Amino acid sequence: MNKTTVTIGLASCGIASGGLPVAEELERLLAGREDVEIKKVGCIGYCYMEPLVGVIRDGKSYTYGKVNVDVLHRIIDEHVDKNSVVKEHLILTEGVTNEAEKGSENGRGDKQVRIVLRNSGLIDPKKIDEYIAREGYGGLAKAVKKMTRDDVIKEVLDSGLRGRGGAGFPTGMKWRFARDAKTGQPNGSNPNGVDKYMVCNADEGDPGAFMDRSVLESDPHSVIEGMAIGAYAVGASHGVIYCRAEYPMAIQHLGIALEQARERGFLGKGILGDPDFDFDIYVKEGAGAFVCGEETALIASIEGQRGMPRPRPPFPANSGVWKKPTNINNVETYANVPWILINGAGAFNRYGHGRSKGTKVFALAGKIKKGGLAEVPMGMPLREVIYDIAGGIENDRKFKAVQLGGPSGGCVPEHLLDTPVDYESINATGAIMGSGGMVVMDEDTCVVDVARFFLAFVQKESCGKCPFCRVGTKRMLEILEKITRGEGALEDIDKLLDLAGQIKDGSLCGLGQTAPNPVQTTLKYFRDEYVAHIVDKKCPAKVCAALIRYSIDESRCIGCTRCAKACPVHAIAGAAKTPHRIDDETCVRCGLCKKNCPVSCISVD
Repeated sequence: MNKTTVTIGLASCGIASGGLPVAEELERLLAGREDVEIKKVGCIGYCYMEPLVGVIRDGKSYTYGKVNVDVLHRIIDEHVDKNSVVKEHLILTEGVTNEAEKGSENGRGDKQVRIVLRNSGLIDPKKIDEYIAREGYGGLAKAVKKMTRDDVIKEVLDSGLRGRGGAGFPTGMKWRFARDAKTGQPNGSNPNGVDKYMVCNADEGDPGAFMDRSVLESDPHSVIEGMAIGAYAVGASHGVIYCRAEYPMAIQHLGIALEQARERGFLGKGILGDPDFDFDIYVKEGAGAFVCGEETALIASIEGQRGMPRPRPPFPANSGVWKKPTNINNVETYANVPWILINGAGAFNRYGHGRSKGTKVFALAGKIKKGGLAEVPMGMPLREVIYDIAGGIENDRKFKAVQLGGPSGGCVPEHLLDTPVDYESINATGAIMGSGGMVVMDEDTCVVDVARFFLAFVQKESCGKCPFCRVGTKRMLEILEKITRGEGALEDIDKLLDLAGQIKDGSLCGLGQTAPNPVQTTLKYFRDEYVAHIVDKKCPAKVCAALIRYSIDESRCIGCTRCAKACPVHAIAGAAKTPHRIDDETCVRCGLCKKNCPVSCISVD
């Protein structure tokens, strides 16, 4: 008897959207049934449609979005029991495949290529057998049994895989440096006679970024296998996954996956029968310091020291964790490696643009219709990502800019939306690819306020080691705050640019060197908004509280009192069924009155 499989997405996004009650009801409805299997999976990337429920039957896959308990009852009654699709809630009719996602959901699926996300949302991340059934650990087996260490490095080099953490350094070259390192403590079981570390940077800290978390929650074995392949290639015997403690589900799933990998012989001593290959991994929980995303600060934190960067050289490949040769890549980079080993370098680099090969996972957030994860071929224009994959701007508002690379990145304006997604092209705009955060802004976004927000973030996260970063970002933030209060002067723009140059040149690590990027790019593309704040004392987007004023059109006010009830500071006066007024001196510009007005009689000037 062919079983029907019903999946329920229980990654963080699914749970946050109400997936647990749906999962509990699913188990209750199907309790004792032998013809139906329940599978608890991770995230397929359609976070805006969560909770997601899938039905797999007779080789066909169907995915339903925004499923609550009532909708679930219909799916079980009509689809599972009567084989009649519930069309109102259907979002995908063919599900996702190993590579290209072929869905019916307004082109979002057809333009994606899933390599990193090949298993996400399709397997139970707590069950190693489901990973193995989809070629899991096949790449490691091929490496250990059929390839030399140099063969593995050459395959990764030939693929064109570059580090997905932001810098874009060729992964194979990085591995070769660690492979050739001869310093460190002797290790008899290591062919090089040197003890080495393989480290995974899972300290994803950019606001708006959640790619690494989703992969670790949904497919942790892909990262473990990628690290093991890398360890075999460079001759490492120790592995560390540095994951921020704010990711409890990712850490839990990693712990389960690591134990399962040890039990099956994919970690430990003599992996897959190779007496010279001993490798194991442990998880180090980070305390949430953004600076620990930088390699040398991360190493210091692993060693129990304060997370602060150090000068390079020596580079981690020669002197890293405990001064031993260390290779560091991020989650997405490692997750690509097993696929490359199984399918070959040519299969990977047939996707891409210029020197940027393969795919890139983006966390789509901000003023868009379809937020979530997307994996697209390198070279896809930003316009396609935003309008075809992310569905365009929320409420059909006008696009203004997209922030790429988080606090270290920059704003890309509308006239550059045809820029292809690759490292060199994005860098040419003044932004950076970063780890893959993409925050879209509409016409109601104030870019001066956005720059202030990101400066406040990096200023707070600065470790304080470099005076240019510690003091310079504080001075820049003070100037931005002064401008948003309407107290700025035109010479402040020159001060911002001068400080930006000094901070870039004088900072030791990437945090300080890229901290001015949001300010520099917004000044480059939206200088007129800075001038409006300074000269006209106006915020064109009507966001900066000190430069706006809320008022009620008394001729249209129906006296419903909703605005007065919503006001947190009691700044609105007026009796029921009579026009209301806002006390400008008391008003805190929170916007709740405008949001709650049923006749849209409240304006912002």
